[in-house]
Amino acid sequence: MATIAKEMTALEKKMFVLGVREEDIVESFIRSSGPGGQNVNKTATCVYLKHLPTGLEVKCQRQRYQLLNRNLARHILLSKIENRIKHDLLQKQSLKAKIMRQTRKKPKRIKLRILEHKRKHSEKKSTRRKIREIEIA
Repeated sequence: MATIAKEMTALEKKMFVLGVREEDIVESFIRSSGPGGQNVNKTATCVYLKHLPTGLEVKCQRQRYQLLNRNLARHILLSKIENRIKHDLLQKQSLKAKIMRQTRKKPKRIKLRILEHKRKHSEKKSTRRKIREIEIA
């Protein structure tokens, strides 16, 4: 029992760090499926959790006991939330870096090369003009 108490305090700390509140989690219990015989058919050991703000869902029936499945399900849910937070943070950082690359000043040599390419391209297009357009201009 002491290990379960330690486990819960670690779980509560992780929930606090991630900003997950107990009120945001919907918990329900379902009868498990698969091997287990009479125990599976009579008791609801499968745990279903849904985090309302993110919409993430977890279903856990790894262990034979509901209490262990509750802890496992919460750990899985918290790791999913943590992964989503990290993914969002990485996306924001990459977007910021992309904007910085786009808005930074180009070196003079590159600017000259771009302008030269534009000049050549405009000359090429001017040779494709219709005859009437050349006479009017």
